[in-house]
Order: sequence, then C-alpha cells, then structure tokens
Amino acid sequence: MTEYNKNILICGGSGFIGSNFVRFIYNKYPNYRIFNLDLLTYAGNPENLSDIEAMEVKKDVSQKRYHFIRGDICDNTLLANIFNKNNFDTVINFAAESHVDRSFVNVFDFIRTNIEGVRSLIEAVRSHKIARFIQISTDEIYGSVSNGFSTEEAPFRPSNPYAASKAAADLLVQSYIKTHRVAALIIRGSNNYGPFQYPEKFIPLAVSNIIEDKKVPLHGSGEHRRSWLHVDDFCSAIDVIIHKAPNYSIFNVSGEEKTNLEILEIISKNLGRDLRDFKAHTNDRPGADLRYAPDSSKLKSELGWLRQHRVEENLKDVVSWYQNNQDWWRKIKSTKEYMDHYERQVKSEYY
Repeated sequence: MTEYNKNILICGGSGFIGSNFVRFIYNKYPNYRIFNLDLLTYAGNPENLSDIEAMEVKKDVSQKRYHFIRGDICDNTLLANIFNKNNFDTVINFAAESHVDRSFVNVFDFIRTNIEGVRSLIEAVRSHKIARFIQISTDEIYGSVSNGFSTEEAPFRPSNPYAASKAAADLLVQSYIKTHRVAALIIRGSNNYGPFQYPEKFIPLAVSNIIEDKKVPLHGSGEHRRSWLHVDDFCSAIDVIIHKAPNYSIFNVSGEEKTNLEILEIISKNLGRDLRDFKAHTNDRPGADLRYAPDSSKLKSELGWLRQHRVEENLKDVVSWYQNNQDWWRKIKSTKEYMDHYERQVKSEYY
C-alpha cells in the first residue's frame, strides 16, 4: 500500500489556474494526495483534468492520489465534514469569481465567493488547526500604477468590485493571522495565461476569435499595460512559496509587462493574420486601470524564484495549444451562458 506524506486540499482546482496547479503538483510529488473541492460554476471544467482522471480511474481507492469533491467553499457543513474526514496538511484557495466585467452586474456572486468563501475556509483552517493556508490573490488590489512598481507593502486601491472583493479577502486573512495566529500566506499573482483558460479572458478569446474569423474586443485604446505571467511560472512560484516561505508571508508574483494591443499583435502574427483585420475597440471599463506593475523582487531575493517564460516566445506555444484543442473551447463558446456573456461584453452592456 502506498504511503502518502501530504494531503493537500485545493479549492477551485477545476478552473484555469487551479487545474494547472493540480497537474503540476500531481506530476511533481508522487507521494502527495490531492483533494480538489470545486463547485463547477461556469469557469470550472472537469475536462481540464481529464488526463489525471483517466490515470486515477482504475486505481483502488486506497491507491488514488487525486480525489474530486463537488461543493461550495461557502458551505460550512460541507467544509466541516471534509476537514473531519481528511487530515489536510495544506489548504490552497484558488476558488474565486474573477472576471472584472461580470463584477459590475453580479457583485453579490463576487462578495459571496471571494469574501464569504474565504471566511468559511479560513475559519475551518483555524478550527481544525491546519498547518498551512494559502490564499491566492491578485495584483489588481493595488489599482493602477503610473510610475514604479507595487511592492507587497503598497496600499490597496481597488478600482472595481472584483478587485475590492479580493482586497477584502486579503485583509480578512491578515486579520486571522494577527488575532488567531493562523499559519496563512498570501500570494498575489498577475495576469496569467496558458492552456485551459476560459475564453472570456483576453488571450484565449483573441486566439479563438481570430480562428473563427471574428473581431477581438479591445477595451479603450488597447494601451492598458498588464504584467503577463505564464501559468506554469505561477505554479512554480506557488510551489516554492508553499515549501520554503515562512508563515504569515505575502509575495507578489509578476510577469512581463506588455499592453493588450501588443499581446494581440503577437497572437495575430502567430496565426498568420493581420492585426488590423481583427481588433475592435470597445468602450473602456469605468475606472479602468491603465497599468498593473507588481514587484516580485522579494520572491526572487528570499526564495530564489525566477520566471522561466517570455511572452514573445511562449505565446507561440499557447496559441498552438488553442489551435490543437479547438473542441475544448468550441464546446464552451457554444453554450448559452457564454454566448449571453459575450454579447454583453461586445456591446459594453456590463457598464
């Protein structure tokens, strides 16, 4: 019988970043048992982990390294049951409502999942004395940065309901650290990209639309600057932080700064198409942040993490992934939920 030396609960493990992290941990640590708690809302997709499910299906229960639990992180009864049955060493929370446009009209969903859900989770962590809790946060809490970079000590200036809900979650976690000494850490990522990203996000939307000969909605001038981080780099950063960082730490994880227009131009070139044929400028978001610029020098100096991917080079592989996995995203884009969202986005009906 296999002996597992760690039980990890990953919340939101069927979404984009969560599923990539499940796969990263599954492949790197053969003696870890992984539990994935996911409600499977519109962005949670069981097909994101079909390769792992296929490897696990024939195993005896005692030999399984991956376990899926469908459930809501706001469900306190469910959490108590899961925590009582399993001796978790680490709990990592990826579960979140994350699309800014949706936060303008569905703010309750963002408050419920991003704040109430974190409260339920960290309370369960506290009451069950879990060794380590990781809250996955975002650089959007810092708001727009005109000059310089945002360190982990920068003030919060969220400009939209999504960013505000994530900032509130950070503050809640920090309060549990101070009042209950919960062994928690906060990781603030930047704009992730890579395989299995729901095609409401800019890069998979751009790739899939160009393949379908559709225009690509571009907010405002397209000159908004973002820190673009390949999801594999983010996974490696989380891995280093989980295993090496002291409790109560906060780390930014930054990528490579480029404008949305520059990203679209790289994608167009990789698809052999002319950018001018596909860009479609739409109304800008209210209070749109012109630049995110997280500083991850702390992570590099204290833990030795270095980003391995460069946008210009790596987007070619990402574009190829979406070209070769059209069944995956075409199935999503054919749903009524997606089509209704896309129509509102194109018409700027979210604001």
